[in-house]
Amino acid sequence: MKNSRKEFILTEAVLAFMIVIVAFVMFREKNSTQLDKISVIIQDSDDSRWAAFKYGLRMAAADQGVEVFVASTEHRLSASQLGELAQAQLNLGADALIIQPVLGEETEAVLEALAKKTPVVLAGPLPSGSEAVYGLPFVGPDNYEIGRQLALELLSDYRENLDGKMIGIVSEAAESQAAADRERGFREAIEGYGGKILWSVTGFGSSLGKNVLQQQAPVDFVAAMDNSSAMMAGQEALANNLHGALVYGIGCSTEAVYYLDAGKMECLIVPDEFHVGYQSLMEAVRKMERFFSYEMQDRTVSYTVLRRENLFSKENQEIIFTMNQ
Repeated sequence: MKNSRKEFILTEAVLAFMIVIVAFVMFREKNSTQLDKISVIIQDSDDSRWAAFKYGLRMAAADQGVEVFVASTEHRLSASQLGELAQAQLNLGADALIIQPVLGEETEAVLEALAKKTPVVLAGPLPSGSEAVYGLPFVGPDNYEIGRQLALELLSDYRENLDGKMIGIVSEAAESQAAADRERGFREAIEGYGGKILWSVTGFGSSLGKNVLQQQAPVDFVAAMDNSSAMMAGQEALANNLHGALVYGIGCSTEAVYYLDAGKMECLIVPDEFHVGYQSLMEAVRKMERFFSYEMQDRTVSYTVLRRENLFSKENQEIIFTMNQ
């Protein structure tokens, strides 16, 4: 009798599971004529630094036959605003979200709640500590390695001898995990070669960069850790406001490339933002297609070292092309 009861319960459970699967398949078939939609939330979405990223999103969407929509945002979002905007996108039919998290104690809870409803992929510069606590897949470059490579380029130019040389570091966002990792990579690579980091300034908008840099003590080199900083350092070099300092920068826009081409920047390291966009969307699609069986993964993209002398190589022109789309 007991065995019969167990068999009955097991049979009922299997049937219930099959009903759920059939209902899910029927729902998918019913909506098969509609394109899946992936919404993207990044801060200051119209900024030129996102051009290659958004081009990568569009190319991946075309390859996968899905719709991608980048929400219009301004420079700063709070955690609550992020949550409200994300929920609005879900209400409009988004099947997955690609999000650049914002600084704030509530952000983790917001992302955790969203991830229970739909696939969520993190992309773009993350706020400090976010990589360790959010527990969601992240697509981006190895920022420590990028900062380290910037230092290696400087060391290579001076045969690893920076005795008596002074260095200034500049980055736009004080709360950025990317900026912190890049600066740490730069500092650790430069250590022991004679150069001294005289100052490090951060936490200001690019519109204030001119005044901030002019107020610093003269240095031999300026290391710019992000696109906005590279642009303003290049602009200041063009205006002869850096007391002769040479600029080494990290950037991903045509404006930053312009200062390199104009000879006002010695080196520009370009993270592959095209593939940040492309791989972010691909990861979301993989999860949408195999929701129960696929576990999303972090994806690390590469970077390219641009110099004025190699700027017009075929490979580098393709990189610059993505910044113009």
